[in-house]
Amino acid sequence: MAAENSSSVTEFILTGLTDQPGLQVPLFFLFLGFYTVTVVGNLGLITLIGLNSHLHVPMYFFLFNLSFVDFCYSTVITPKMLMSFVSEKNIVSYAGCMTQLFFFLFFVVSESFILSAMAYDRYVAICNPLVYTVTMSPQVCLLLLLGVYGMGFAGAMAHTACMVRLTFCADNLVNHYMCDILPLLERSCTSTYVNELVVFVVVGIDIGVPTVTIFISYALILSSVLRIRSTEGRSKAFSTCSSHIIAVSLFFGSGAFVYLKPSSFANKPGEVSSLFYTIVVPMLNPLIYSLRNKDVKVALRKTLSRRLFS
Repeated sequence: MAAENSSSVTEFILTGLTDQPGLQVPLFFLFLGFYTVTVVGNLGLITLIGLNSHLHVPMYFFLFNLSFVDFCYSTVITPKMLMSFVSEKNIVSYAGCMTQLFFFLFFVVSESFILSAMAYDRYVAICNPLVYTVTMSPQVCLLLLLGVYGMGFAGAMAHTACMVRLTFCADNLVNHYMCDILPLLERSCTSTYVNELVVFVVVGIDIGVPTVTIFISYALILSSVLRIRSTEGRSKAFSTCSSHIIAVSLFFGSGAFVYLKPSSFANKPGEVSSLFYTIVVPMLNPLIYSLRNKDVKVALRKTLSRRLFS
């Protein structure tokens, strides 16, 4: 009923990444491979953290949720994108498009705040290690997580509610591989001023607040590390943050490029950039945190040895 009242369009056609027939099959297998690695990597990390009690600490509590979010928002996007490579027309219903938009935004915003919570956790661990257990108690971690998903829900609701109020006319060809904000605004035949204002305000908050939190956390961490006299101590402190810094740079860099610019520049360059935080980042995160994390590698060896010799 909401769809009928707000729009004359009952379905959208997604153009996908390319219209060249020769690239369809190679791209299908490429992104199928990406998705397979994403699913195996994130579900594997979730299972590993769940099975090893020595990983039941705040750092891995947030990493558990980061892997969950990466798995979910990749699953919201990639299967539908894969269909565009093997079907003549990649059609999505109006309700399906709004549903994909909501859950994509929910998980993407949640990821940005999980990354900021992880930065705060590293700040407490390095700068205030004597009070770490009290400061990052299970109750505090749970409250932080509720805040993370609360901000995700609020951001997704704000954008989706503004989107369903628009009227979409006969031109229902969406120049993207998913239902995203800016490509959908281009298909509206009513004013999108309010929507664009919401994009700059809400996305500014969802990127700005975590970015400031992360920047302040790492500025304090850097100041604390530079006061450590031993080279070994500095190296150990930096090594606990390196994986997180890489993940933050990839996610926020590509996300800011897509959204914090006028919608008139949001075509192919935006699609390519959005591939990083929708497809590549969820695939790389478990690899970054497992290959560069000693505790995870030890837990993996122990888990495999238990399974092989049980």
